[in-house]
Amino acid sequence: MNIIILSRNAALYSTQSLVEAARKRNHYVRVIDHMSCDLIIDSGKSKVYFNNQPIERIDAIIPRIGSTATIYGAAVIRQFESQGVFSTLHAEPLLKARDKLSCLQILGSQGIGVPKTVYCSNPYTIPFLLEEMEPFPIIIKLVTGTQGMGVILAENKGNAESILEAFHTTKEKVIMQKFIKEAKGADIRAFVVNGEVVGAMKRQAKPGDFRSNLHRGGTAEAIKLTREEESTALKSVKILGLSVAGVDMLKTNQGPVVLEVNASPGLEGIEGTTGADISGKIIKFIEENRR
Repeated sequence: MNIIILSRNAALYSTQSLVEAARKRNHYVRVIDHMSCDLIIDSGKSKVYFNNQPIERIDAIIPRIGSTATIYGAAVIRQFESQGVFSTLHAEPLLKARDKLSCLQILGSQGIGVPKTVYCSNPYTIPFLLEEMEPFPIIIKLVTGTQGMGVILAENKGNAESILEAFHTTKEKVIMQKFIKEAKGADIRAFVVNGEVVGAMKRQAKPGDFRSNLHRGGTAEAIKLTREEESTALKSVKILGLSVAGVDMLKTNQGPVVLEVNASPGLEGIEGTTGADISGKIIKFIEENRR
């Protein structure tokens, strides 16, 4: 097959792992920066150009779309799909999952456990809403934040008011979430490919921090999900319309709750921790399902 990986950096672990997996299975694979693609939209003759050349005769694409390139990345995916090219990630599910607020709204409306979350656009209602969030501490996070950035622990009401007012001043969209004390600074990442959990790990925050992201010094260990955790991960991915995704969950006294669903999850942490060939499973998914 002729496969294209849409990635802004060919040297990234995730991109290289996918390249190696595709070549091991005797596929021709290229890495193309989606932000350097040009889109020509025409009735029945739409094309994608790269370096002034049309990209043609492609069997499949593997989008690796970062948070700063979501909108244009979705447009590039949509353009390839209009040509009948198979994609491991569709445009609309990417947009749904990337917006934390929309993602939680969709999952919560379908009965998936999510942390109590509050969003407000009116700074004058902040004191009232903070009363709804008691007891403290609470989590305040940017809707567009990634890898633990833009996530703050507010210890009390006064602290929370100051943080929220500062974000409102800069026009940033933020949400407030209940702090899950019983999680003890740990979360679960379940990696799903084509309706199957192909790897799972527990991530533990470093001492003194509540963010368990590996990029922020957290540690990880491979785990086996409970039946409820596996079911929650698979249902969440299906609801959002994703085929390849990372589902981040917390253990609570009421069962697992979903923090977010990553539509373009990194492979380094999950492959390094579990030893599973996740990239190979993604290539196999393409082989079994491409049109």
